[in-house]
Amino acid sequence: MGLQEELESKRKEIRTDSYSMSVGELISLYENREIEIHPEFQRFFRWSPTQKTRFIESLLIGLPIPQIFVSQREDGIWDVVDGLQRLSTIYEFAGVLRDEKGEVKTPLILELVDALPSLLGKRWDNPDDLENSLDQTQRLLIKRAKIDLAILKQESDPMAKYELFQRLNTGGSIATDQEIRNCLLIMSNRDIYSWLRRLSQNDAFQSCISLSDKARQEQYDLELLLRFLIFRSMDEKTLEKIPYKEISDFITRWTIDFSDKSEMNYQMEESAFNTTFKILSEQLEENSFRKYNHQKNKFMGGFLVSAFEAIALGIGYHHERLAVAANSQNKVPELVKGLWLDTRFTSSLGGSPGGSINTRKRIQNILPIGRELFQV
Repeated sequence: MGLQEELESKRKEIRTDSYSMSVGELISLYENREIEIHPEFQRFFRWSPTQKTRFIESLLIGLPIPQIFVSQREDGIWDVVDGLQRLSTIYEFAGVLRDEKGEVKTPLILELVDALPSLLGKRWDNPDDLENSLDQTQRLLIKRAKIDLAILKQESDPMAKYELFQRLNTGGSIATDQEIRNCLLIMSNRDIYSWLRRLSQNDAFQSCISLSDKARQEQYDLELLLRFLIFRSMDEKTLEKIPYKEISDFITRWTIDFSDKSEMNYQMEESAFNTTFKILSEQLEENSFRKYNHQKNKFMGGFLVSAFEAIALGIGYHHERLAVAANSQNKVPELVKGLWLDTRFTSSLGGSPGGSINTRKRIQNILPIGRELFQV
């Protein structure tokens, strides 16, 4: 298929409309639950109170606001695809923003900004403190401000909404690939997202990966869980055919498809996950995915994803046998130490003379090594 044919085919998948709406209309839509900003996304927001204040300041002085993208669902409700921070700031300032439990959040109090320093301490409307509230004229300035909306129509390809969300939000206030994936899952299937979050909070898993606070905040533990689910039992022929150079891109594509994977045996996957990290937590705990230095005879450094790919996925592949094999008791630490003497493994880490190695090639090399290692 040539470029023109690809263009025509892709363009047929997208149906859009666009028009302007006032902030007041957008507030009414939210209060009537006719627009969904997904309150779960609030944990991924990066806007500070100062950024929020600057946005409100922009509305007041009449600066143009970037277009907001929404997707129309079958029930007619609009899902916000891009513009989450802008709309949530408006709703928070107006005192109508709801959290994940449906409870109204404390209204935003504005901070000091350059153009309108008198906004410091202002609220939308507080009858008990009129001095620190916007007056009627100022509120109307905000409510009458116009914002352009692009509407992805219901008849568009079902995947278009998720692809659009990923393209528009990558590199923005939502900082990491995994935060984007979490949002895609929330938009498509909250139950699966809740299942993943519950698994990721497993105490044995958390003790083994021993991530920094920053990595946890950026949801890296959920990315590791996805890696486990995706690659644990993947056959090597499928592994060799991964069409993406970087594994992160493949994980994102898999996540988009994951919400419709009704054929997945969730009970079996959960059992494999729990068994794997029970074994590791009992025998290695925080040393599970750290480098072993044979000269110093100790584990050193922090978490290494390459070690996770070899060890967690290797044990996960053989988890049933390892759980019952008498000769596997307390054998895992010695096997893991031996991994760091295996030149096939160490040469796949990208530190050899020849430079870096792409993440697809790395996992294609490492996965078979891990499976071989734990054939006890």
